[in-house]
Amino acid sequence: MSGQGQESTILVPAKDPEQKKSGNEDQDKKPNGDVSKGKGKDEGKDEPDISEEDLQLKTELEMLVERLKEPDTSLYLPALESLRTLIRTSTSSMTSVPKPLKFLRPFYDDLAKVREGWAESLKEQRSLLASILSVLAMTYSDTGKRDTLHFRIISQSTEPPGLWGHEYVRHLAAELGEEWGSYYASLVETDDKDDKEEGRRYDGDQLRSLALELVGFFLQHNAEADAVDILLELEYIQAIKDKTDEKSFERVCRYMVSCVPLLTAPDDRYFLETAAEIYAKFDRYPEALALAVRLNDRGLIRKYFEAPRNPIMKKQLAYFLARSEVPINWVHTAEGADTEGEDDPAPEQPEDVLECLGNVKLSTHFRNFGKAVGVEDAKVPEDIYKSHLEQTRTTVSADSARANLASTFVNAFVNAGFGNDKLMVNAPEGSSWIYKNKDHGMMSATASIGMSMLWDSESGIDHIDKYSYSAEEHIKAGAFLAMGILHSGVRPDPDVAFALLEEHVDSKSVPLKVAAMNGIAVAYAGSQRRDVAERILPHIADETNTMEVAAMAALALGFVFVGSGDGEIASTILQTLMEREPAQLESEWAVFMGLALGLIFLATQDASDATIETLRAIEHPMAETATVLVEVCSYAGTGNVLKVQEMLAICSEHAVEPKKEEPNGEVPEEAEPATAGAATTDAAPAAAAADGEGDVAMGEAAPASSTEGASAEGETTEEEKPKEKSLRHQGVATIGIALVAMGEEMTYGDPPIRKAVPLALGLISASNPQLSILDTLSKYSHDSDLEVAQNAILAMGLVGAGTNNARLGQLLRGLATYYYKEPDTLFMVRVAQGLVHMGKGTIGLGPYFHDGQVMHRPAVAGLLAVLVSFTDAKSFVLGKHHWMLYWLVTAMYPQFLITLDEQLEDKAVTVRVGQAVNTIGLAGTRSGISGFQTHQTPVRIGTGERAELGTNEFFPYQTVLEGLVILKK
Repeated sequence: MSGQGQESTILVPAKDPEQKKSGNEDQDKKPNGDVSKGKGKDEGKDEPDISEEDLQLKTELEMLVERLKEPDTSLYLPALESLRTLIRTSTSSMTSVPKPLKFLRPFYDDLAKVREGWAESLKEQRSLLASILSVLAMTYSDTGKRDTLHFRIISQSTEPPGLWGHEYVRHLAAELGEEWGSYYASLVETDDKDDKEEGRRYDGDQLRSLALELVGFFLQHNAEADAVDILLELEYIQAIKDKTDEKSFERVCRYMVSCVPLLTAPDDRYFLETAAEIYAKFDRYPEALALAVRLNDRGLIRKYFEAPRNPIMKKQLAYFLARSEVPINWVHTAEGADTEGEDDPAPEQPEDVLECLGNVKLSTHFRNFGKAVGVEDAKVPEDIYKSHLEQTRTTVSADSARANLASTFVNAFVNAGFGNDKLMVNAPEGSSWIYKNKDHGMMSATASIGMSMLWDSESGIDHIDKYSYSAEEHIKAGAFLAMGILHSGVRPDPDVAFALLEEHVDSKSVPLKVAAMNGIAVAYAGSQRRDVAERILPHIADETNTMEVAAMAALALGFVFVGSGDGEIASTILQTLMEREPAQLESEWAVFMGLALGLIFLATQDASDATIETLRAIEHPMAETATVLVEVCSYAGTGNVLKVQEMLAICSEHAVEPKKEEPNGEVPEEAEPATAGAATTDAAPAAAAADGEGDVAMGEAAPASSTEGASAEGETTEEEKPKEKSLRHQGVATIGIALVAMGEEMTYGDPPIRKAVPLALGLISASNPQLSILDTLSKYSHDSDLEVAQNAILAMGLVGAGTNNARLGQLLRGLATYYYKEPDTLFMVRVAQGLVHMGKGTIGLGPYFHDGQVMHRPAVAGLLAVLVSFTDAKSFVLGKHHWMLYWLVTAMYPQFLITLDEQLEDKAVTVRVGQAVNTIGLAGTRSGISGFQTHQTPVRIGTGERAELGTNEFFPYQTVLEGLVILKK
């Protein structure tokens, strides 16, 4: 009780200000004190410390409001003018409401009623009062009524909204967005019940014309992001191109392009198309063309390629198209070419432009670059392995054919493009490396000549030709593959590869047939050539062919028509999948049929819907895998969150199914990365070896490897077979998550499908060794399940491809020691070492170029094909088909910046190279790189790096400095 008494004593002072206030009110009675009673309670608290000038302002405002209530209409305009001036000139701190708005709050409803009561004839007065009410509504209006917008529209004012200040414009923009949302909803819902009161219904044109006024204000005041955002809300983005000027267009376009991954179709296309139009309007053709290539739109690519009058700019654009491997016939029609069915064939391009388009000089540039960087000398595999640094535990010599095969690949990747390796090209007479390999190894060894002579068509053919007449079938097959590898990414005239390989597509021998098809696939990736399709299509449909031949034929066309959405090829592959016997679809090769379908629809988004529906109708586990492949390929690189969620859902499905494995009824969720110390570095490799034989050595890893389906050596019981098949489409889904999110900096949680997780990490970060990813892969590489370890080791090679990363080199040397008794895993370690030192650190595998903006479709095709083959490595790369590693050649490209003068001769200039910094949407002009070093060109530019010219002496024809850039003095 006493406590309550105390409380009541404390409450007394709270009433005190009330009394003061009533005293105050008596002192200065206002002409309309009655109004402020209802509204002004909260203002009573500020009353005591109101300053002299504020009091004066308040009295003045109240007098002006009184004037508007008087019957004399001649007083209205001067009073409104004064109100307007007072509101506009009031300065206030950032945090508080401007004083006039604060003092006018109590009269807000009165003023609205006053305006209603005025005659229609007082047009100017009504308009001006509506504008003032619109500003007052910012601080006072009930939420949800959108009065600021309402009064602005009914005022029909012609003065720009920006005169009322920045905050007002932003408030108006926010309400405009909300209003458009409800306007759009009312269009969709056709029923008549409209809960809006009369006079609050606006049509789309009113809202859009107001939006354009706001956009003009935003663009003048460096608020490009706000301008783009409001037009995005009103779905009117194309209107921005008339509003941009010299100063703002670049920031607008960069912001628009950075929004694209967050948009749904079709907004993403509109954004890219509009940005390309703005760039073209200001003669920035390289950027416009880059966006057209990103859209993969034939008409736009041709339009922007033909737009510039300057012949040198044309060559710069040709270099860009060559880098993106856009079909040449989109911009050039060769003499005597068949143009039937084309309503408007492209014009013939002059010789010098064609030379740039075909990337013919790539080899010369690359070798000069190698000399400049000091890596032109050939290396032998031992230089890469550095065996003297490995702590050898024993003198057991590994299976030497295996070791030689590994050296073949290391030699091919490390010396790629230099054409001077010591094992194959410059081998002393009579000691050819080819014969140090067994059967299938000979094929890969011969094919490695193509790798060594990469991009150098003329001298490469001389080296390869003699092997194509060999009596040994494998050597001959290798020569065909080498021919294709040699021409990857270059399109020389005359067109040699197809002429030499097309007859062998019909060869009776399966290895020759498959090699010729893959040679064509690699040489013409992305070229969309009809003559290639005509040669290879019949082999897909031919039911007498084995699944191997049909699948390789399909994949070859998947490479050539990557991202084209070609209906004819897709329907042929679908037809084959539907007609083949279920037993044939069980073949390990069938997955490549699905991959071929996926590649045809790469990054075409919803163009693949019909194909996916057809696949769902096929009742076979293979069709599930194919469906997933087509789905993820269609959305490759879009970052589409819904697709990622779908794939995560697929990944989690079967984690629950094999319940019978677990006696305690638990769901086998242990398949988290590296299974909590199951076989980390300190676990003896012998245990891992035992695991390879099919015995599970570690108790902890048992449930994990049982979820993996068959035990490592493949002693499969009948019960486990379907499970491994069911796992296949999940493995593909895991890779799919990385494919969809590719080009973004993110890794999703660890789905239980461990075999594919390392592959997915390798794809999402190719040639970009980020520490977090290396750590994860390093854990996986000691996994008790050898297949997981092998995939992790391959992924380490992909992530570090062409970076010479010292840390990775050290990790791989450690693994070589760790797995010295496991020939398969040791082979993978050697291949990974070769990949890390690819082109002696000058060639990368990154599927994105042009500052990470543009996806290189053939590169994605090559990477994806290798990763899919590794979902079943035993049947392919670790079996007899190790040549599949050469698919990576479509993704191999020199990581250089070479500056040329206008005569296309090398020109050394000073450039700064540093880590790229994202400056989109930031205020001011900021440097796009941080931590830079200054070099003379040519220089190497790795993934995530950017270059800027060091001086203002030269002007580049292309703003993104990478690849071949022409300079103007």
